[in-house]
Amino acid sequence: MKPRIIFFGTPKFACAILQELIDEKQNIVAVVSQPDKPVGRKKVIEKTPVHQLAEENGIPVVQPAKLRSETESVLAYEPDLIITCAYGQFVPESILKAPRYGCLNIHPSLLPKYRGGAPVHRAVMNGDAETGVCLMEMVKAMDAGAVYACCRTPITPDMTTEELNLVLEKDAAALLRENLPLYLEGKLTPQEQDESQVVLAPNISREEEFVRFAEEDVHTAYNHIRALIDWPIACGTIGGKRIKFYRARMEECAHDQAPGTVTGFEEGAMKIAAKGGYIKVLELQMEGKNRMKASDFANGAGRGLIGKAFD
Repeated sequence: MKPRIIFFGTPKFACAILQELIDEKQNIVAVVSQPDKPVGRKKVIEKTPVHQLAEENGIPVVQPAKLRSETESVLAYEPDLIITCAYGQFVPESILKAPRYGCLNIHPSLLPKYRGGAPVHRAVMNGDAETGVCLMEMVKAMDAGAVYACCRTPITPDMTTEELNLVLEKDAAALLRENLPLYLEGKLTPQEQDESQVVLAPNISREEEFVRFAEEDVHTAYNHIRALIDWPIACGTIGGKRIKFYRARMEECAHDQAPGTVTGFEEGAMKIAAKGGYIKVLELQMEGKNRMKASDFANGAGRGLIGKAFD
């Protein structure tokens, strides 16, 4: 008989793992996800992606506001195994210790590098050449458990977090598919993490959404922008208005323009000077306006920004 599995997850990334368990006809007795939240100006309640997928497949969903105080609603499903991926709350020890097969976590980084809530964002933001996915033991400390298996994934120079996530979703599903049977048979050897090599990956702060052209060179600024696509989107302030950068490219070259200066529009892009080159923004959104192509922005408010500089 297949073990009774409870899956913990919330965003779209976690759906790849839940879908893998569904496709493999695992015995998923319940799903635990973060509470649904109001979205947009009308504050319409929107189900989390994992909640939506579970509901479509007839799987009971539990959404505690504070898991620590609502453990009984989870343990009532008597899990033999818990699998987590991007859930968003700490799982208390009373739950971690309950399943006879323990708790597994799928984490999108090469541990011990990038423990925390934004491992994919941090890998792109730091200009890393590779990342990966680890199948690990879930313990009380954040992302600190022993690693059972991992796979590596290259990060190409122009890859955004959105694009990388799509690759990692497939890698994560494959990693679980190949290793879950081995884990249940006791054939995987856990490898403890090297605590001296730990790098933390905290969630992106509101302050980190802003590109600081006066402080960041062209590589740093470009990595900053592509790391925050498709969420939460990097931005800059110019003339008292915020502009979000939805799509951009980088040009390395020497120039004498002050960093942050909008030097003009060419080849469908707004050209912003940076140390060691230019950031070419192809798609943007000015505060209070709709998202648009830079070529359209150039025909309106954009032309008035030429010669001005981002803060």
